[in-house]
Amino acid sequence: MQNVTAPDLAASLARDEDRMPLLLDVREPWEFQICRIDGSVSMPMNTVPERLSELDSDRPIVCICHHGVRSMDVALFLERKGFSRIINLSGGIHAWATQVDAQMPTY
Repeated sequence: MQNVTAPDLAASLARDEDRMPLLLDVREPWEFQICRIDGSVSMPMNTVPERLSELDSDRPIVCICHHGVRSMDVALFLERKGFSRIINLSGGIHAWATQVDAQMPTY
């Protein structure tokens, strides 16, 4: 598993729009309602095991949560299930809000 900072992810998304990773937001639906990175997909952490078939193991997946802890757990789980292109957003959506998008609501 790799880790990426919010500024590095933002730069990568801006320069490589043709090869977008799946932005997998594993927070709860109420958290996703408050704020999210454009283009991210909501899949709450507790639903990931039953929804594995919805994920493409060949596509890079960036796991996102509030501060980076739940997403790291999901990233490790996905790796154990054979996914090899897994990236964790260090600091989570909070880091994105404070380092990339100052207009994003925080909680």
